[in-house]
Amino acid sequence: MTSSPISAAAPQDAGRERARWGGVFAMTLCVFALIASEFMPVSLLTPMAADLGVSEGLAGYGIAISGVFAVLTSLSIARLAGAMDRRTLLLALTALMALSGAVVALAPDYPTYMAGRALIGVVIGGFWSMSAATAMRLVPAGQVPRALAIFNGGNALATVIAAPLGSYLGAVIGWRGAFLCLLPVAAIAFAWQWISLPRMAAATGTTRAQVFHLLRRRPVLLGMAACGAFFMGQFALFTYVRPFLETVTRVDAKGLSLVLLGIGVSGFLGTVAIGAFLRRGLYRTLAVIPVAMAAIALVLIPAGGWLWAAGALLALWGMLATAAPVGWWSWVARNFPHDAEAGGGLMVAVVQCSIALGSTVGGLLFDGRGYQATFVAAAAILLLAALLAGLTAAATRPQAAGGEG
Repeated sequence: MTSSPISAAAPQDAGRERARWGGVFAMTLCVFALIASEFMPVSLLTPMAADLGVSEGLAGYGIAISGVFAVLTSLSIARLAGAMDRRTLLLALTALMALSGAVVALAPDYPTYMAGRALIGVVIGGFWSMSAATAMRLVPAGQVPRALAIFNGGNALATVIAAPLGSYLGAVIGWRGAFLCLLPVAAIAFAWQWISLPRMAAATGTTRAQVFHLLRRRPVLLGMAACGAFFMGQFALFTYVRPFLETVTRVDAKGLSLVLLGIGVSGFLGTVAIGAFLRRGLYRTLAVIPVAMAAIALVLIPAGGWLWAAGALLALWGMLATAAPVGWWSWVARNFPHDAEAGGGLMVAVVQCSIALGSTVGGLLFDGRGYQATFVAAAAILLLAALLAGLTAAATRPQAAGGEG
């Protein structure tokens, strides 16, 4: 059923004899189901809150609790999993995703709903922590960025259709039915991974202390800071795109859907195109993207009143913002060839915390000072991310003779 086990000793060499693209696409389907599960409540908050007898704000905490558990899991998954075969671990996480959907769909009360959302947080933290390490075992080293781009293609596709599909299904079969529709997708992803993933021996046990020990390396500290600043700046603005479009651009419901669809489609195209730029220059790409996004944020302030201008700028934003994570996961694969699980766990924790911090700061500024202050702050943070990416490149060069900047 599966080929011989892949050793964890040198995961970067594992796929050189044979690239296992079936496993890559199976995991991509799992990514699609995972992201759809994570963000499905966004378009279903009102009926969920009414059915569970709570406010929409309390129902929205289901997204927050998944982020908390994602951070906790990302920092401890390698230690908790121990010597478990990584194929088995991925299958267990996929099964847990299906269980989470069933718990949420059948929840008789609010605490049960929150428990189901906590389970999806565990899957998010565990799955993304292992994504780079798994890609390094499935394909040759030179194809890792492409594999990661395919993973993020599933992310982008789910982002495009999760909210509108959830809204449509909620209207037709109810919010519980919408969540139940994810179960067959999870089942297919489980079966496909069962067939296509090879056995993957666990790497040497990683403790939480060892995860944080990675930060003692200056390039790692700078890189994680750059990545965190990027996601903080991105979500300081993007979290409030809808109220910006409704109050400044003054779009109607149809126009809003079209703009959001444009952002999602552009993001998918960005994941397809980013690989060529990463091959030409990883650090250069990681620095240029936030600079371009900062420029977009600033131009949106005077141009936001025109629908065509705001739509085009946000489509470009979506292309850059969705492509950038491929670059950062490629950075993990390049800089943690023997600690990819630990590096991936640290990356997930940084990203989740940065998203929460960015959306909080953006919200405080949006409510207190208006959208202009939010967009300026987002631009400043993104420029800081570009500066830190440049410093990461400078700190990395002395450690990698002949390495690309």
